[in-house]
Amino acid sequence: MTGEAPLARAVELLGAGAWQQAHEIVQKEESALAAWLHGIVHTLEGDLDNARYWYRKAERVFPGRDAIEQEIAAARKTLTSE
Repeated sequence: MTGEAPLARAVELLGAGAWQQAHEIVQKEESALAAWLHGIVHTLEGDLDNARYWYRKAERVFPGRDAIEQEIAAARKTLTSE
């Protein structure tokens, strides 16, 4: 499973709070978008050190736990605009 369709599914799972299922998808991908989503997964999980790592890998600023809904919305928008 590669490409944007799995990542779109991962974003929907993240929006539903199903970070474990989203994690299964994003850990198989290597794009910057997948790394960003991986960071969101670990933010939802509460593993903020790991989340920061994935945000760095995605070359994005880690916005913190309070911005999780905005991050999911931004990721969704990124996927729909591509």
